Parts: sequence; C-alpha cells; structure tokens
Amino acid sequence: METERMSLVVFSGTADKMIAVATLTTGAAAMGMDVDLFLTFWGLEAFKKGAQKDQPPISAEFSSYGPMMQQMMQAKRVPHWLDTLRAAREIGSVRIFACSATMELFEHTLADLEDVVDEVTGVASFIERAKDSKITLFI
Repeated sequence: METERMSLVVFSGTADKMIAVATLTTGAAAMGMDVDLFLTFWGLEAFKKGAQKDQPPISAEFSSYGPMMQQMMQAKRVPHWLDTLRAAREIGSVRIFACSATMELFEHTLADLEDVVDEVTGVASFIERAKDSKITLFI
C-alpha cells in the first residue's frame, strides 16, 4: 500500500500559524503519513537562519493576544515551532521545500535557511508531488 501524503503550502510566517504547521506536520508524521511543506513568501522568511532567536509576530487580527500567548507558552514550556518540526522529522517522513521563485525574489540561497529545509524547488515540482496528497492545506 502506498503511503498517504499531506502537503502544506506555508505562506504565512506568523507565530500562531507556524505553530499550527508544526503541530499538523507532527500529527501526520505520527500517523505514518509523508509530509511535504512548500515554503513561500512570509512562510519562507520564517525559516531564515536564526529563526529561533526571533519569535515571529502573531497574526495581525490576533496581535492583542500576543503577549498573553507568549507568557502561556513559556509557562507551559511549549517548544519552539522549529523544534517541533525537527522532532516531526525524527518521527516520520517530512520534506521541506523552499519555493524557487520566492528564493530568487528575496535573493536567498539554501545556505540562508535553517537546516530543516531540504531543497529549493519550483511550484510545478511541488504541485506534481501534492496532486496525489490525501490532505492539502494552505496556511
């Protein structure tokens, strides 16, 4: 039987959405699914080297909850979303792709990104992989 796949297009790089990306990725990997992330625009920016030093902002519509959310997460020792993604990669098959067009636009190289990013790829290549996914989400 072929392994089921979940594909996520990661467009937003806000803290609340990155936590959702990491949690969904971990859950799918734990269920034995292959997981592909396609990082584009602000989602790609969240993966620049040093991501763990600078907590990204909360989505604008929920920004008033930012300080409270950060305090609660620290009190409950919630791991950084990047650590959660690293753990997901230890659990199962998680591949992280950087959008080649966004990389070119922002003048990034693979060396500019966190080590969890596997490769730079074009949208057509990602769509070819994603078209057979059981779950596809845009975050």
